[in-house]
Amino acid sequence: MKQSIIRSTGRYLPERVVTNDDLAQLMETSDEWIQQRTGIRERRWVPEEGGVGSADLGLEASKIALERAGWKPEDIDLIIFATLSPDLFFPGSGCLLQEKLGLKDTPALDIRQQCTGFLYGMLTADAYIKSGHANKILFVGSEVHSTGLDISTKGRDVTVIFGDGAGVVCLEGIETDESQGVLACSVHSQGKYANALMTEAPASRQNPRLSREMLDEGRHYPIMDGKNVFKLAITRLPQVTKAVLEKAGLGIEDIDLIIPHQANFRINQAFQQSMGIAEEKMFHNIQRYGNTTAGSIPIALDEAIEQKLIGEKGSTVLFAGLGAGLTWGAMIYRF
Repeated sequence: MKQSIIRSTGRYLPERVVTNDDLAQLMETSDEWIQQRTGIRERRWVPEEGGVGSADLGLEASKIALERAGWKPEDIDLIIFATLSPDLFFPGSGCLLQEKLGLKDTPALDIRQQCTGFLYGMLTADAYIKSGHANKILFVGSEVHSTGLDISTKGRDVTVIFGDGAGVVCLEGIETDESQGVLACSVHSQGKYANALMTEAPASRQNPRLSREMLDEGRHYPIMDGKNVFKLAITRLPQVTKAVLEKAGLGIEDIDLIIPHQANFRINQAFQQSMGIAEEKMFHNIQRYGNTTAGSIPIALDEAIEQKLIGEKGSTVLFAGLGAGLTWGAMIYRF
């Protein structure tokens, strides 16, 4: 039976560190206020002068993952690029990364599942591999949030949360009868809650897509109904986790590590408590990076492997996340 295995991972974070105290110089906030509500101490942002897009961060993380996998760029059968912050309105960042890797005509697929981009991307890659349409897939989750945030007191509730970064996974199909690879996955969406977390403009439903009035009203900045998102997350994450465990025929005690999307430390704490998960089984890095959306889980996965928390044969990890869309899901993977 063909299974999709993780051959390697890689991550890249910009060098520019932005602390809570740095943000307090730009808006009415404080380190205590931010940590109390989100658990975040600092995040990475691209250089203030610009010129660095999601494909650039994805390229740096891809170089690391490809070297670890022993792959050359031309070995890649498909690029799956997850981002909500593409370099251009169109075309997608996957095509830009393909060119940056020096490839001639390798297919690239861009997906817009925001905070669950990794889950949807892994599920898509697994389907491509098992159907025989591709065997070596480069998944990239990359975001540049910093250039699209309202750096003022008005926008602080959203701005303090987000960071820039990229995480990459090299996936390969192998023939094996062993229980490994993607064991189970469950993903969902509910557009009913689209307005709870969104950036409205530029938008094709507006004519023009971006007007001076829209800019003056700040409709090109992300907005969030934080209380509603929190409430939905602490309800949906336990539900989907239980569902995916049942699909895999496993209990929470069979999971070696849980890597949730790094949206808010308080959400992950509530999720942990509701599921009765031991502290040592939860992975957190939001304190240092903030919410990197599609980059969040693959960045954390790369760090967890580096710290030898998972990666040994038989080790089992559960990924879970919820974000804009509304989209949410969970996946179990065994090395």
